[in-house]
Amino acid sequence: MTPRLSPFLTRAAGATALFLACSAAWGAPVAAVHEAAQAERQAMLDTMRDLVGIESGSKDVEGVERIAALVRDRLAALGGKAEIIQPAQVFRLDDTPEKVGPMVRAEFLGSGDKKIMLIAHMDTVYRNGMLKDQPFRIDGDKAYGLGIADDKHGVAAIIHTLALLRKLDFRGYGKITVLINGDEEISSPGARDTITTLAADQDAVFSYEGGGAEARLTLATSGIGAAYLTVQGKTSHAGARPEGGINALYELAHQVLQMDKLSQPDKGLKLNWTVAQAGTNRNVIPGQATAQADARALRVADFDALARTLEEKSRNKLLPESKVSVKFEVRRPPLEATAASRALASHGVAIYQELGLPMKVVDRASGGGTDAAFAALKARGPVIEGMGLSGFGAHSNDAEYIQIGSIVPRLYLSTRMIMDVSQGKAPLK
Repeated sequence: MTPRLSPFLTRAAGATALFLACSAAWGAPVAAVHEAAQAERQAMLDTMRDLVGIESGSKDVEGVERIAALVRDRLAALGGKAEIIQPAQVFRLDDTPEKVGPMVRAEFLGSGDKKIMLIAHMDTVYRNGMLKDQPFRIDGDKAYGLGIADDKHGVAAIIHTLALLRKLDFRGYGKITVLINGDEEISSPGARDTITTLAADQDAVFSYEGGGAEARLTLATSGIGAAYLTVQGKTSHAGARPEGGINALYELAHQVLQMDKLSQPDKGLKLNWTVAQAGTNRNVIPGQATAQADARALRVADFDALARTLEEKSRNKLLPESKVSVKFEVRRPPLEATAASRALASHGVAIYQELGLPMKVVDRASGGGTDAAFAALKARGPVIEGMGLSGFGAHSNDAEYIQIGSIVPRLYLSTRMIMDVSQGKAPLK
């Protein structure tokens, strides 16, 4: 359903002038923007209902294609040049499926010179058939639904922020680029390069993951990595001729133990071996053994250094005739706070205060897994995460919801941030 113009906004041409007059001083909300956000509340609920109604698990490519068509059409109806695009290349991770879902890209051209990027994702962690147990429904101040908190509300927030800008007749930006990802929940193997490439040319990037149960903006998340260790030995009878084999389990144990002390807790670097497999029968010297480790880091450089160290250590073998290989993959780089992102987030806090609402800024890494980190890899401007609604229960099959009361404040924040960046009223350094 394409959002309809609210009656009171037929005087949209005057809204931008009102914004210019009122935004010079902090204190009270800009009336035209706040009224427009209030009028958009039901339309955004309707959009979330429509998005939740399409099952779009990351590995359900057909489902992702269906929701992508809906998102493309909504963005096109708002005046954007919108298209569904396939990954230019797929970064193959250990669990990457043969085919990944598409993305939706849209561009909105304005009269200014600032370039702003808005990102969210439309895929979920759920399997087909689960929607019947968690359909869209409203209960009090909560809207429930499969994938609504992660991250279908974020897609809706982008759509209705753009609807507000259109109704307010604000075109002071140079170009707004929207990218909606279809494989975020499996570490964005198809979208990561596109996100990084597009974000490199932006003055600011806003990512619409959830804004927390208590309102916040996020500037830092830990990165997620994985190490895979493989040992090739030689099988032999464990009782009759053990000396004829090369015990891959022994070599694996040696490798894991010598790689066990690579964590640096004081720097936020963690490496923990969590999975191991070896052997097929009790009376057979194992010819192959494997292990996996979970890695976390606060800085991109720490992952680079860890990968080099793992490779160097793997050359020190207990059994010279064994073959040892180690692979390290960055599933998510860390998102690192910068002076520019702190300054822009502080501006967002001031905007929220116009509504009499508090908002935290999280600039120390906690958790991980955000496309904003891919955007930040080569970004020349600040990257802000957590522009979405307040909610709870992501990845849960019985309690995923967003707080309806956060719709108007977050639409107001999102719209004002874009307007202020566009007009040079928000700090970008």
